[in-house]
Amino acid sequence: MKELLVADKADVLVVDDQAENLHLLVSLLSPHYNVHPFVDGHAMLRYINAGKPTDLILLDVVMPSLDGYELCHMLRAMPELQDVPIVFLTALDSMEDEAHGLALGAVDYISKPFSPPIVLARVANHVSLGRALRLIVNQNDMLDHRVAERTAQLAQRNLELQAAIKQVATTQDVTIMAFSALAETRDNETGRHLRRTQNYIRELALELRKNSLYASVLDDETIELIYKSAPLHDIGKVAIPDHILLKTGRLDPDEFEIMKTHADHGRRAIAAAEANLDESNSFLQLAREIAYGHHEKWDGSGYPNRIAGAEIPLPARLMAVADVYDALTSRRVYKASMPHEKAASIITEGRGTHFEPAIVDAFISIESTFLEIAGRYDDGEPE
Repeated sequence: MKELLVADKADVLVVDDQAENLHLLVSLLSPHYNVHPFVDGHAMLRYINAGKPTDLILLDVVMPSLDGYELCHMLRAMPELQDVPIVFLTALDSMEDEAHGLALGAVDYISKPFSPPIVLARVANHVSLGRALRLIVNQNDMLDHRVAERTAQLAQRNLELQAAIKQVATTQDVTIMAFSALAETRDNETGRHLRRTQNYIRELALELRKNSLYASVLDDETIELIYKSAPLHDIGKVAIPDHILLKTGRLDPDEFEIMKTHADHGRRAIAAAEANLDESNSFLQLAREIAYGHHEKWDGSGYPNRIAGAEIPLPARLMAVADVYDALTSRRVYKASMPHEKAASIITEGRGTHFEPAIVDAFISIESTFLEIAGRYDDGEPE
């Protein structure tokens, strides 16, 4: 039994040329994980090339012979490590250093000297995210295999084939909600945010397709996929440090810059899962567009890419209205909820700047529906 419990622990690789740092991290993490310490990158590469398990890599930046940046670049080139989070350990604190590391494929930084609570929290978050990514990839691989097997068996039995397709759709729904819950558990103030925004975006899409410009693109199947994908819009928040995500006051400019990276974290997480699907029009493609683009603005002043107008994918433009409305009308630790009338006025004022005019017009037409959804999934009511 003891061996089984050890095998269930995540495998955390730690690379640092300073013995005291290695000793501290091993002592801190060993009660919770299988920790594999290395004094240089070459030793770690030998471990990985031997096919040993890896759930998370903690990587010192400044090392002789092979520094952390070069080693990170090498690791990201290995297909078997594409979904394994890499976190830098460093005393460097400039924005340029952080940007360079993130561009190479790292997901986070832990600053030296180490704070044990921060180390434990960051490691726990990234181990959970990494395992969730591999879980959804494995689920999709297993699902592909099972669907192919069932299709071959039931090629002549149409009714049973339809039941199998329905079963696949149900599995996708469960996967989406389970994956989305990772982000929601990091920010317990959001309450039923996922349920509300999911319903807001479907009603907006149904109303928008009355506009002749969108009648052909917003068919029933597309609207249903948008509805199912919407809960993944903030999955990237899993990678945001607790002291920023859970801050009770307003974020300062530097903290906000870090918070904005959740859009790219979400895009990369969903893209990793999407790459394992054959269908180019999968629900994960729409989820990626929403996660990456729902903070862009119609006039090009949003983030992360400052794109404008129709360059912003339509699902992301719909989520922009749904997400802002919910943020305005929901309670937060640093603000009270805003009345529907005031929130609707702000949405209307953003017509043509923050939001696409046609989507704002659709919102105005169904304001009462938004108000009904907000009441149905009020954070103050029991589930």
